[in-house]
Amino acid sequence: MSDVINNVRRALGKKNTPESAPIPPEIDERIVRLVQSDVGLPELLVAQARKSAMGAELVYVDDLVEKLVAFFRANQCAKIAMPVSPLLDGLEIGVRLRDAGFDVKRWDELSADAIYEYDCGLTDCYAAVAETGSLVMRATPQHGRCLSLVPPIHVAIVEPRLIVGDLLDLMEKLSSEKDHPGTAIITGPSKTSDIEGNLVTGVHGPKMVQVYVLK
Repeated sequence: MSDVINNVRRALGKKNTPESAPIPPEIDERIVRLVQSDVGLPELLVAQARKSAMGAELVYVDDLVEKLVAFFRANQCAKIAMPVSPLLDGLEIGVRLRDAGFDVKRWDELSADAIYEYDCGLTDCYAAVAETGSLVMRATPQHGRCLSLVPPIHVAIVEPRLIVGDLLDLMEKLSSEKDHPGTAIITGPSKTSDIEGNLVTGVHGPKMVQVYVLK
């Protein structure tokens, strides 16, 4: 490794090893950060998510179940997998969807193999990034990563308080956590161009992502 460093140093015309690392220059955040305020983050998240081929809309809490039922029926989702979520449990989402005729199971009632038989993963989120329209999911014993990665459709419920402005805000939030479970940043349906350069949706994950931002 030292030979490699020395070769790079010679190529750059550096003869001496610096005594300390250079201090990076201060950069005006107005230049590098496009989101300057917490105002309007839910609206920005919805707009950016739509640009990434996600369905996204603001919805009142009282209208959420009606929206979910209509979406699931329109997309022929009969079997729905959910995490063990204080938000979803508090809104009685599972109970109300079962009353509407859907087969709903929580993560504590499922195995990873069983998820492949489900039409949709309905989840909450750890966070959401307004600037990029991204959902941030973290795997925990109550919230298996399979829920948002395996079923062909992923529906996410986002609380406004969990929306951050940009990726710098997200990194700050992540670094403040004591636990560090696996984190996935979702920006649109699964896509790949590995096969002959042709863009295909839904090969490595959900082919459809629908976001409901609560207001």
